Amino acid sequence: MTNESGIVAVREETVRACRDARRDPASVTLVAISKTFGADAIEPVIAAGQRIFGENRVQEAKTKWPPLLAVHPDGISLHLVGALQSNKAKDAVALFDAIHSVDRASLAEALGKEIAKQGRRPLLFVEINTGAEPQKGGVLPQDADAFLAACRDSYGIEIAGLMCIPPHAEAPAPHFALTAKIAERNGLKFLSMGMSSDFPTAIAFGATHIRVGTAIFGGRAAH
Repeated sequence: MTNESGIVAVREETVRACRDARRDPASVTLVAISKTFGADAIEPVIAAGQRIFGENRVQEAKTKWPPLLAVHPDGISLHLVGALQSNKAKDAVALFDAIHSVDRASLAEALGKEIAKQGRRPLLFVEINTGAEPQKGGVLPQDADAFLAACRDSYGIEIAGLMCIPPHAEAPAPHFALTAKIAERNGLKFLSMGMSSDFPTAIAFGATHIRVGTAIFGGRAAH
């Protein structure tokens, strides 16, 4: 399957999932996860009309995207979906239009300083560790309300939504439902939920941003 047919198939499945959930397909933003893939793989996806791409690492994006952005100045948006070190906050704020992985006080503080300094305001999502997995980043569900309040009151950053990655071996629906519930009670309108294997389920639970890589680009080498 080519990358062009991959993006078409994902769009069609998104429309079907929205129809089943009685949602407007325009309410779901597709973030094409291009981590580890080079320009030769990304160019056909841009040619197919995709303008929003996700990367896991600041350093990789800094190397890869400036030449692509120079060739395609027409509204490409970059989202950081991987873990972010506080010392990379400066580069992240400069390069990305959205950051999906705000998950601790030190990072929130660093982002607040850089946003104030640079005058750029990327869309910010707090990552919720719905499965309380020790190997993953993210705020525990029971700590989410307090952390969101601290982002606003102590660090001066505006959180637009929540992100979650359900545990691999568990049904994703309860994790999406929990994330949506936390977002609703905190007045957040964006939900970054769902990847290649489960994005139709995420759409049924209110996802506004789906992060799809493999279904578009195919499998990736270990990285």
